[in-house]
Amino acid sequence: MPVSHVDSFVYAALAARVIFGAGTRKDIGTEMTRLQCRRAFILSGLRHTAAARELESALGNSAAGLFTGATMHTPIAVTEQALREVKEKNADVLIAIGGGSTIGLGKAIALRTDLPQIVVPTTYAGSEVTPILGETVGGKKTTIRDTKVLPEVVIYDVELTYRLPAALSATSGMNALAHAVEALYAKDRNPVTSMMGLEGIGALVRALPVIAVTADDKNARSDALYGAWLCGTVLGAVGMALHHKLCHVLGGSFGLPHAETHAVVLPHAVSFNAAAVPELLAPVAALLDAASPGQGLYDLAVRIDAPVALKKLGLPYEALDQAADIAMGQPYWNPRPLSRPAIRAILEDAWQGRRPQH
Repeated sequence: MPVSHVDSFVYAALAARVIFGAGTRKDIGTEMTRLQCRRAFILSGLRHTAAARELESALGNSAAGLFTGATMHTPIAVTEQALREVKEKNADVLIAIGGGSTIGLGKAIALRTDLPQIVVPTTYAGSEVTPILGETVGGKKTTIRDTKVLPEVVIYDVELTYRLPAALSATSGMNALAHAVEALYAKDRNPVTSMMGLEGIGALVRALPVIAVTADDKNARSDALYGAWLCGTVLGAVGMALHHKLCHVLGGSFGLPHAETHAVVLPHAVSFNAAAVPELLAPVAALLDAASPGQGLYDLAVRIDAPVALKKLGLPYEALDQAADIAMGQPYWNPRPLSRPAIRAILEDAWQGRRPQH
């Protein structure tokens, strides 16, 4: 949707080399050479162990080590374990292959070592193009923004997403949508990030329903990964608000799965904020062909079989009050003023899995 009038703004582009296509993982060795690196330490989670070992074999003597214990929400203990191995192997570059958990681990190590990173995303997390790191310490998730954690090279290989399970594709896709949707009403938004955000939302809205029915549709997979890149890019360029705060609380303090939590909370946080910034979220409703953005996002989640209720993710009802207290305990910007009763009501609706009324 074109902008009718442009006021002054600041847009700080983040420096990262992006390689997009099918079969692009073959370029990893070339990118190591370009970075003048010779000893790669490979990171993955258990689900991507086979792909990591395949990469280790392909790199031959250039592979210095392998760690497959990346864990959701980037707990400090796991980072410290991997960091010891990276130092023991005298690695000069990190290669992360996997989803947000693996990419987060690579960022955490880079923060402590300043090693360059080559990242090969296999989901739609978007973390690979942001200078943001979320770590879990003592049961609480903290977030920092530092260009030291921004990967130098991102290799998007669409082939690695062909076998991404439909359920994971749905939740990961909703997670990606959350980045761009919140970017539309961010305090530091600008015409560039809004344009990229809407393009990313449109690509994912086209792709996710197709993937839900035909998981190996190559065009839909390409569109989804393209959309996830754009959504992640705007996440890295502007600040977030209520939605991301609630998800960090639920993930860091209660151990809920990251992408699934984003899928559940997004329609309710957006419905709440749409009352304050209807003109900024109207394009989202249009892309979803819905009466409101919150209802459209909820209906999309249902259509692609993403979760819509926190109770289904294992959150006990008794935790809602504590979650509301934690969310209100650290002030943060939001386009609509926040109160504990409002946050508690949002959490109630998300826990029950109700469709937003507006």
